[in-house]
Amino acid sequence: MTCSIEDIWSCVKEAAKVLKPIIHRTPLDRSATFSRMCGGEVFLKLENLQKTGSFKIRGAYYKLWKTLREKSITTCVAASSGNHAQGVAYAASMLGVKAIIVMPEYTPVAKIAATKGYGAEVVLYGRTYDEAYLKALEMCRRLKAEFIHPFDDPYVIAGQGTIGIEIYEDLKNVDVVLVPVGGGGLISGVAIALKRLNPRVKIIGVQAEGAPAMALSLREGRIVRYENPDTIADAIAVKEPGKLTFSIIEELVDDIVLVDDNEIAYAVFMLLERCKCVAEPAGALGVAALLSEKVDARRKRVVAIVSGGNIDMALLARIIERMLFVEGREIRIRGVLPDRPGMLKRVLEVLAEAKANIVTIEHDRANPSLRPGKAEVTITIEVPAMEHVGELLARLKRIGYEFRVV
Repeated sequence: MTCSIEDIWSCVKEAAKVLKPIIHRTPLDRSATFSRMCGGEVFLKLENLQKTGSFKIRGAYYKLWKTLREKSITTCVAASSGNHAQGVAYAASMLGVKAIIVMPEYTPVAKIAATKGYGAEVVLYGRTYDEAYLKALEMCRRLKAEFIHPFDDPYVIAGQGTIGIEIYEDLKNVDVVLVPVGGGGLISGVAIALKRLNPRVKIIGVQAEGAPAMALSLREGRIVRYENPDTIADAIAVKEPGKLTFSIIEELVDDIVLVDDNEIAYAVFMLLERCKCVAEPAGALGVAALLSEKVDARRKRVVAIVSGGNIDMALLARIIERMLFVEGREIRIRGVLPDRPGMLKRVLEVLAEAKANIVTIEHDRANPSLRPGKAEVTITIEVPAMEHVGELLARLKRIGYEFRVV
């Protein structure tokens, strides 16, 4: 097909009809917490509740459906370490096409298992996505299979654009829509749909500071390759935008802002605690932009697309632990005690009186900087509020123990 914006818009409208019986129409949920924090009306488009756990099924299914109406194929190939893999695998199983997904060798076992669970054959190859991508292209040529690009394809873009139609139907007077950006497929489709339906809406992309290829490209007015993306938002850690997506974004997107990994982690934490919403780091980018005030939501109706929820459980645990420390709800205190029976008991009694809940206790008797007969003790505690910590340390000092927050 030709790749004009009007042609893709026609496909978006067709994709909405094709996908209606296949996918979930995900909720557009108003967040009272984020609205209060940001001074506007904040809505979350919950694509983390989509089949396969992300928006990717939309573009993958429509691409395959459309291809099957244009030519006969029996096999499709994709390269991905996560959401696109699962979207293609699920779409192929629904449409009776064999799917081969090339995944980098470091891909977590859970993601490999999920992709296989949707019926795909998984090939592990290379250390990076780029190596897996080149392997997938080589397999396509050898097998005469159809390659399903994760973002730089008009049909994939059209499928993702159905999110824009749903947002408009649920909130016609939306002022700003925040969209996570990696290669640009999602924001391209959403921008095409919403700018046609509501030309006054502002479309703002959000990228991680550690993977800013699209933002740099827009700034330079040409495609810029960012060689070493490094961010916890691995789903959008793309070295180079697509040619098609770049041209669409350059024409239709109003701005792209950057958020750092600490801001992303805070957004993941807040979505989980305040909204009971599990988001992967890439899915939380829009909320990160709001909470860090990179985007002004005051007196505006703002939609943040939560694009996926496929977060590694170990990463989620680390984010929660880190944010509890950042928020001052858990702290670590460290001090040196005489290495004799009963010494630690006196410290614990003070902590109990202060209503501090003990999470962990670590002893270190082997530290060469300690005098003989001494032990360094590090205690992780939950505290009712940070203002109690000073009094807690003062109480310990009164019984002869010098502790400090670490």
